[in-house]
Amino acid sequence: MDIAGVSMALANISTQSKIGTAVLSKTMETNEELGAGLVQMLDSAAMERSVNPNVGSNFDMSI
Repeated sequence: MDIAGVSMALANISTQSKIGTAVLSKTMETNEELGAGLVQMLDSAAMERSVNPNVGSNFDMSI
């Protein structure tokens, strides 16, 4: 059994695991920011409905 080869393989696996974890962490941060933005957008839409409850409640369409 080649000890040096096994050591290199384990080092590569460890590095790949660390990179994958870092990418996943960044993705989770981005999704949290997007979710917070979505919640803020929904809150502003709710505020508009409370000020003007009739705006956007009816949709008339004719073809």
